[in-house]
Amino acid sequence: MDTSSAGTTDLRHLETPLRDDVRLLGQLLGQVMAADRGTAFVERIETIRALAKDARAGVRGGWPRLSEYLADIPAREMVDVARAFNQFLNLANIAEQHHLTRPHRDRQVKLDLPDDARLAEALASLDIELVLTAHPTEVLRRTLIQKYDQIAEALAAHDQNAALGNSDRDDSLLRLERLIAEAWHTDEIRQSRPRPQDEARWGFAVLEQSLWQALPRLSRELDAALTARGQTPLPVTAAPVRFATWMGGDRDGNPNVTADVTREVLMLARWMAADLFARDVELLIGSLSMRRCSDEMRAVAGETAEPYRALLKTLRDRLVRTRTWAADLDPTPPKDPDAICYTHASLFEPLHLCYRSLLDCGMTTIANGPLLDTLRRVAAFSVHLVRLDVRQDSARHTQVFDELTRYLDIRGDGSGYADWSEQARQQFLIAELASRRPLFPVEWPVSAESAEVLDTCRVVAQGEGVGIAQYVISMAMTPSDVLAVILLLKSAGLKRNLPIVPLFETLDALDGAAASIDALLSVPWYREYAAGYQQVMIGYSDSAKDAGQLAAAWAQYRAQEGLVGVAKKHGVRLALFHGRGGAVGRGGGPAHAAIRSQPPGSVAGSFRVTEQGEMIRWKLGFPALAQQTLRRYITATLEATLSPPRAPEPAWRDAMDRMSATSLASYRALVRDDPSFVELFRALTPEQELGILALGSRPARRHAVPGIGSLRAIPWVFAWTQVRVMLPAWLGTDAALHEAVTNNHTDLVRAMLSWPFFSMQIDMLEMVLAKTDPMLVKYYAKRMTTPEQQDKVAALSERLYELTHDLLHITGTGHLLAGEPELAESLLVRNTYLDPLHLLQAELLHRYRNAIDDKDVVEQGLQVTMAGISSGLRNTG
Repeated sequence: MDTSSAGTTDLRHLETPLRDDVRLLGQLLGQVMAADRGTAFVERIETIRALAKDARAGVRGGWPRLSEYLADIPAREMVDVARAFNQFLNLANIAEQHHLTRPHRDRQVKLDLPDDARLAEALASLDIELVLTAHPTEVLRRTLIQKYDQIAEALAAHDQNAALGNSDRDDSLLRLERLIAEAWHTDEIRQSRPRPQDEARWGFAVLEQSLWQALPRLSRELDAALTARGQTPLPVTAAPVRFATWMGGDRDGNPNVTADVTREVLMLARWMAADLFARDVELLIGSLSMRRCSDEMRAVAGETAEPYRALLKTLRDRLVRTRTWAADLDPTPPKDPDAICYTHASLFEPLHLCYRSLLDCGMTTIANGPLLDTLRRVAAFSVHLVRLDVRQDSARHTQVFDELTRYLDIRGDGSGYADWSEQARQQFLIAELASRRPLFPVEWPVSAESAEVLDTCRVVAQGEGVGIAQYVISMAMTPSDVLAVILLLKSAGLKRNLPIVPLFETLDALDGAAASIDALLSVPWYREYAAGYQQVMIGYSDSAKDAGQLAAAWAQYRAQEGLVGVAKKHGVRLALFHGRGGAVGRGGGPAHAAIRSQPPGSVAGSFRVTEQGEMIRWKLGFPALAQQTLRRYITATLEATLSPPRAPEPAWRDAMDRMSATSLASYRALVRDDPSFVELFRALTPEQELGILALGSRPARRHAVPGIGSLRAIPWVFAWTQVRVMLPAWLGTDAALHEAVTNNHTDLVRAMLSWPFFSMQIDMLEMVLAKTDPMLVKYYAKRMTTPEQQDKVAALSERLYELTHDLLHITGTGHLLAGEPELAESLLVRNTYLDPLHLLQAELLHRYRNAIDDKDVVEQGLQVTMAGISSGLRNTG
C-alpha cells in the first residue's frame, strides 16, 4: 500500500530485508487497488493512513480528524477501505514469517541441542505430540489462506532471485503482483460455517503441504547433530514428534460432530496417508534401480533383475488399493487385510527391508536418501496420517447410564445412575466390565443424545481403534467418569485398552486433580487396565476464564506438581496433555518458554499440546516455518527432561499463593459479582456480532444460556481483543502485582523473575500490555456505551495504566518490550493500519446496532474489520 514516500518512516526501525519486503508487498497491493478502484481510491487510503499515523504520533486533534474522515465514508466504500487495510496486514504477516526463516538471519531459530552424553537416548525416546484443533479463531477462508501461502512462496523465490542476481527477478515480481491481485479480488470471509469435515481437510492440507516436508528435514538435522557429537543417529523407528487432531473428534458442546463425521474423518485421514505414501513409493521406484541386494531381500523379492523395484511396486499397488478401500468411508477391516496397507507393519516392513538390504550391500548413501525420509514419515504419520482424539463431556456418559439403569430398574427402587453415590457407580461399572453378557438391550427407549454417544463408541470399535489416539473426558472428576467410558467402549466391541484421559479445566477441578487421579489409580481393576501409563489433560482456556489468568496459571502449576507426586506413588508413567490456546488469556505463549516453565519432573521426555486455530498457520503453515517450530519444541523438551528447572523457593510459593488469591478475588469481583458487567461486555465489544463471522463449526456457547458462564473461552478472548482491552489476560493480575509493589515486596517479586514459571507470566503480560490501547478503548466506549458504562471503561483504562507502571517498576525497564525491539517495532508499524480498522469497526457497530444503512453492507464491513484486526494482532483467540 506504500505507494508514496509518506509511509517510508513507518518502517525505518525494522531490519532492512523485512522493511524492503513490507514496502514491496505494500507497493504491489497499491498497484492492484489502483488498477481496480482507480488512483482516487488509493489516495483515500493514503490519506487515512497519514491521518492514522498523525493520531498515533499524538498530533493535536489527530484522533477526531481521523474519526470524522472515516465517518463520512459511505458504507459501501467502507467495506473496500477495510479490505485494503486488512490485506496489508496479512501481507505484513507474510513478510514477517518469511523474514523469520530467511537464511543467515542472526535471530533465526537454530537447532540448539544440549551437550549431554544422554542426548541420543533422550532423542530416540522423545514423545512430543502436537494436536491440531479447529477452534474458531482462524477467520480467513481456506481459499485465501492458500493464496497467501502462494504469495509466501513467491516472495521467497523473489528473495532468492534478488540475492543471486537472477534474470527471473522481473518474472517473480509479476507473479507476486498477480497473486496479490487474486487475493484482493477474493472475498475474505466465509459465507457459511465450515463443516467439521471441512476443518479436518484444512488440517490435513497443513500436514500434506508443510509437515510432510518439514519432518524428514528436521530428522536429518537431528542425525547430523548427533553424528557431530559422536553419538548414534536416530533409529528409523524413532519419531520425536508426532501429530494428532481434534478436528472431527471433538464433540464436547458441538452437535455438528457426530459419529458419522468421526467415521468420515478417520477414513479421509487413511485415504490421505495412502495417497501421500503412494507418491513417495512411486518416486522410490524410479530411483532404487539397483540389482544387488541381501539374501533376506532376495528371499522376498524373488529372482528378479530389480528386486527393490519389484518389492516397491507391490507396496505401491497395496497403497492404491488402500485408497480405494478408504474412499468408501467404512472403517471395517477388509476381508483380506493383507491386500492393503491396513497395519503399521504392512507399510513399514517392506520399506525397512529395502533399507536394511542397501546397508548390507554397502550402499549407505542411497539408503540414507529419500528412502530414509519415507521411513521417517512412516514412523511419524503411519497408515492413519494423524491420530484422532475423541472428546465428550462426562455428563453425556452419565446420561446414557442413567437412562439405561432407570429403564432396567437395576436397583429395584426406581432410581437411576445419576442418583447413585460414587461407590455405587463404581461397583456397578466394575461388575459390568467383568461380565460377559451384553450390557444394552436390543431395543430400549434411548434418547437421541445417548444414541449418539453409543454410535460414537461403535465407530471407535469398528476400526479396532486404529487411528484413535485416546478418549478425552471433559469435566471428569471421579473414577466412575473414566470407568463409564471404558464400559461404553467395551460394550461397543473394542478389545484394545484405549487410553482414557480426564480433562481438568476449572479452578476447582485443577485443585482436585491430584486427588481425583489418586482415587482412580487406587481402583485395582483400572490400575490393571492402565498398565503403568496415565495421561491427564490440563485445560488452560476455561480455567483462565473461570479464575483469571494468574490464578489459573498457578492452579495449573500446582495441579501438575500434585499429579507428578501421585504418579510416583502408584508407579505409573505420567503424560501431561496441555490444552493451550493461542492467546495469553487462554494459556498461549512461546513454545520454548512454555515448556521450560513447567514444574520439575512434569515433562520427562513427553509433551503433548494443542495447536489451535490461526496458530497452526502461523507456526506450521509452510515447511521452513514448521521446521523452526519443531526445533523449538524438541530443544525445550530435551532441556526440561535432561536439566529440569529447580523447584521454586518456599518464599516464592507463598508469594504466588498470596498473589493468586488477590488476583482471583479481583477478577471474580468484576466478572462474576458485578451485575452490570455482562451488559458492559456486550455493549463495548462485538461479542454479539461475532456470530456473523461463521468462524468454525462449533457454536460460540456450550448452552443456549445468556451470560459469561456459557460463553466459550475463545469468543470471550476474541471479543476483548477486538477492542484492544485484552481483559482476560491481565484482569486480577493487576491487583496482585499492585499489592506486591505497595506492600514493599518488589525485591521478592524481582527475585522470582529467575523462576521460569513466573518469568513467563511476566513476559506474556508485558506482550499483552503492549497490544492494549486505552485510547482506542476510550473511543469504542464513547461510540458504543452509555455514560455510566463509560465511567466503568475509564476505570479499566486506569487499571491498565497502573498495571503498566507496576510492571515496569518490577522489570526495571523504561518501556514495554524493551527486550523485544523487533516485536515492539512490528506493533508500531501495524498500529498505523490497525487504527483505521478499529475506528471503522466502531462506526459500523454503531450503524449495525442502530439499523443505519444497508444491513448486508454494514455486516460485510464488520466482518472485514474483525478479520483484519485478528490478522493484525495475530494471537486473538
